[in-house]
Amino acid sequence: MRHTIVRDGIVAGILGASAVALWFLVLDLIFRHALATPEALGRGLLRILGPQGSEGAAVFVIAYTIFHFAAFILAGLLVAVIVHFAEREPGVLAGAMMLFVAFEIGFYGLSSALSESPMFGALGWAQVATGNLIAAIVMGVYMWRTHPELGREFKHALEGGR
Repeated sequence: MRHTIVRDGIVAGILGASAVALWFLVLDLIFRHALATPEALGRGLLRILGPQGSEGAAVFVIAYTIFHFAAFILAGLLVAVIVHFAEREPGVLAGAMMLFVAFEIGFYGLSSALSESPMFGALGWAQVATGNLIAAIVMGVYMWRTHPELGREFKHALEGGR
């Protein structure tokens, strides 16, 4: 089966978004507040876009879910572009790995800083960071399995090959 950038990006994004959504659903169920996380994040998202009206919880959950999946699909498309470009230029993988690590550190720092924000409510930075790590693993495994040559190309890139 031929893997296009768009197909790989959309699939990886949906897998990553679904993994995070499932992670937060499990956490919400453990704390006996199903869908509390997407509701809180949706409330914060809509607060950024303007004053809140009489929206119900379902509107917050739906708005955040749409935003969440769209953001992950965009991230998946970026990953797919890098993977497909790396098939021709393996050195890209080493740079992409450094960029990924820098992004993750920045994301964890931002999550920690925003954890005190009323926008996130009781949502802890560790839960957000764990969800992000789960998504990265799921998306990475998908790309690794659909592009088995990545391992060889990554090794080549780390050894200084072009």
